[in-house]
Amino acid sequence: MQNTDVSAAAPLIAILAGEDSGDQLGADLIAALRRHYPQARFIGIGGARMQREGFESWYDIRELSLFGFSEVISHLPRLLRLRRSLVARLKKARPAVVIGIDAPDFNLGVERRLKEAGLRTVHYVSPSVWAWRENRVEKIGRSADRVLCLFPMEPAIYARHGVDARFVGHPLADRFALVADRGGARQTLQLPQQVPVLAVLPGSRMSEVERLGQIFLDAARRVAAALPGLRIVVPAANARVHARLQQLLARWPDSEPAPLLLDGQAHDAMLAADVVLLASGTATLEAMLAKRPMVVGYRVAPLSYRIARALNMLKTDVYSLPNILARASGLGPGLRVPELMQDDCTAGKLAAATLDLFGDSERRGAIVAAFEYLHHELRGDMADHAGDRAAAAIVELIGQPHAAG
Repeated sequence: MQNTDVSAAAPLIAILAGEDSGDQLGADLIAALRRHYPQARFIGIGGARMQREGFESWYDIRELSLFGFSEVISHLPRLLRLRRSLVARLKKARPAVVIGIDAPDFNLGVERRLKEAGLRTVHYVSPSVWAWRENRVEKIGRSADRVLCLFPMEPAIYARHGVDARFVGHPLADRFALVADRGGARQTLQLPQQVPVLAVLPGSRMSEVERLGQIFLDAARRVAAALPGLRIVVPAANARVHARLQQLLARWPDSEPAPLLLDGQAHDAMLAADVVLLASGTATLEAMLAKRPMVVGYRVAPLSYRIARALNMLKTDVYSLPNILARASGLGPGLRVPELMQDDCTAGKLAAATLDLFGDSERRGAIVAAFEYLHHELRGDMADHAGDRAAAAIVELIGQPHAAG
């Protein structure tokens, strides 16, 4: 049976997005694909942003918003039921292409079953093959006809295993100016131009804020005690995180200037800061694109950490995206940001590393220059946006002859 949607002017396109970041990528991708296929219909799993672009979501995106081994294990029966239902519906619908956005633990299994059924599959956002065991690449190749990579060093890893992978650039690189405007951000947040500013971001998930929030705020208090006039800004990722941070900040001594708690505005907070103290994750890439020196801390659930250690799953000694990109680009160790992980992620150690950065303007300047270089690398020489390049790679795949199973 030939997939009749492939050559249609109005193809059926399935997208499976996990978490808020996937919803944003999916919305950008739908807008870009509509420029090729104005009458296309989009189905699958997506959030509010995708739905505003005309997406038909079959399931709540929060079904896939899980993190870590222990969290996934506790929800495994539900996830397996969801996967069986989703695969059956997509086999019946036979879309022109199925695009899994991130959420590899869920999406790669779905993609593999659909690829075996003769459907085209794309995985958008490569898993961290440079940090975890590289033999995962072959598994990804069995699931996806094409992998769309956000980082320039990733396609070469796939090429070693004969997997079709394309660098499309990171959409965040399109959202930050190549030269940061600290003065403008401080004006937006009504912060004085000449005082030291520390931005504190202990994570966007409630589980992260529960593990890291108090530690980060205690570290910020220590920095403030050693740095007269310091202003602290704490952007909250969402309403639930805001409420929890407000509870933690209620313990702040009345005798000390309280941090400025923000509703969102993470980019403004980063741009306004001299140094950023933040949880490992996508926020470290945002801080890099804001050209801000940073200290990175993180703790995962103890069970997840023990499993990863016991299975020797990590193959890197750096964790944050700026450090991974700096190493891949051949930048020296002196241009890497401090990382304090798991048992090293304490208020005292975070505060000491943050004060070291505040006290070394030459090092901060070198880090800013390195981040500008890495920003150029993420954007490449391409004039269009990452979503447009991802759409072009998908349109090309749709146009290739392909017989369904």
